[in-house]
Amino acid sequence: MKLGNSLFHARKKSGLSQEAVAEKLGVSRQTISKWETDETLPDIRQSKKMALLYNVSLDELIEFDVDVKEIQQIIDRTNEELEEKIDWTNAWGKKYPILLNYQKEVNTANYVVRLSIMLDELKTEYGYSELDAFLVLKDILAKVWKARKEKS
Repeated sequence: MKLGNSLFHARKKSGLSQEAVAEKLGVSRQTISKWETDETLPDIRQSKKMALLYNVSLDELIEFDVDVKEIQQIIDRTNEELEEKIDWTNAWGKKYPILLNYQKEVNTANYVVRLSIMLDELKTEYGYSELDAFLVLKDILAKVWKARKEKS
């Protein structure tokens, strides 16, 4: 995503108009427009002021992604009670149908035993709780997946 697009989305997400931002930064509305269309670039001081104004870090402002920011906000608002109500397999299965069908083909009992051993090892070796061990194992699997994607 280009910087101008990031600035535009961050401003919109903050509910501010170009005029309001211009007034707070002491520049013209046209300057804000030029920044958002990548015609010109804000200097570092102006960028820091915008980050504060939009309530994001400078890094987040530079790479502002509405979807990622919204997902993070949803995660922050989700409590354990709500999580229990969500059928994650079904929810992700809409995007990845294999999640709805693999049980008919895969000997899951075999994997349950092997994964349980790994979870127990994490709990024993590092003193992790059941949930923490699961989260660590999930994160390790995600890293393996990412490494394999980069190889292919």
